[in-house]
Amino acid sequence: MAGTRGVRDLSAPGGHPPRPLAIQTASLRKTYAGRIAVADLTLGVPAGEVFGFLGPNGAGKSTAVKMLLGLVHADGGSASVLGRPVGDPAARQRVGFLPEHFRFHEWLGAAEFLDLHARLYRMDSEVRKRRIPELLDRVGLADQARRPLAGFSKGMLQRVGLAQALLNEPELLFLDEPTSALDPFGRILVREIIHELRSRGTTVFLNSHLLGEVEATCDRVCFIREGRVLQTLALGGLEAGLLQVELRVDAVTPALRAGLKELAVEWRAVDGRPDAAAPGGDPREGTTLEITLRDEELVPVIAERTLASGARLYALTPRRLSLEQLFVQVVGAEGGAR
Repeated sequence: MAGTRGVRDLSAPGGHPPRPLAIQTASLRKTYAGRIAVADLTLGVPAGEVFGFLGPNGAGKSTAVKMLLGLVHADGGSASVLGRPVGDPAARQRVGFLPEHFRFHEWLGAAEFLDLHARLYRMDSEVRKRRIPELLDRVGLADQARRPLAGFSKGMLQRVGLAQALLNEPELLFLDEPTSALDPFGRILVREIIHELRSRGTTVFLNSHLLGEVEATCDRVCFIREGRVLQTLALGGLEAGLLQVELRVDAVTPALRAGLKELAVEWRAVDGRPDAAAPGGDPREGTTLEITLRDEELVPVIAERTLASGARLYALTPRRLSLEQLFVQVVGAEGGAR
């Protein structure tokens, strides 16, 4: 497809003062043994936002998260978290993290595991007694409090890991593939928790390959490839403004070409003969075009321009552009090893 031309960045809604940034990076870089993991990451995540971090395998997502957490040192550029330099103890005290690949203390029971992490946060005993049962109940593990983690399924471990990430009531929560091991009920649970966190003003930084979950939870998404931001997009704008239209005509005339170039984000022929006239006007001999429009108001204009161009219009079928389609359009279908 023809790149990302015309896709709108809806990251700064009009009429509202800018919120402070919970995460800010400028030209962040990281290489491993000469291999570039993150080439040039520049982004800003406003406080209180649920932010999706998307890209193909090998795009640098997990490395970027580890740099923001202070677990990996950057080779260049700068970053701040909650208004403080990456790794600052005062900021880390206010951050929660669920890693994609977790290895917990298997000999501990679920409540013991959470108590250990609560002590590391220096939470007093009264707070621990209240907070740990609340969280185990919230993630559906209240009846597993004394069970050793060695007997947990991967999905149960992911749930207790989420409880651990929420222990300190973080202002900023990093979730790296938080639903990869969960069944549909578990995914609904995580979705509900993210919505609750947003309502409290918590910033959530979500890295996931499950685009349906991203669509259901995120305010904005950022597409990256090779550690560079390709596009940042408000999902409300995706629902309201980006539309794909299937247009079926007898032939693509020069006038129709000019009209599509002016109105569409992009267009392409998906079957038929895009440059040949179809004798007799038989719809089965026509050409089907796939058009991406900026908003729904352009659909009748496309119909008018098609007829005015001298082409015969057989069908005009609009459909919403999904996040998966947009991912392929922006990032491209190619991906390397993670």
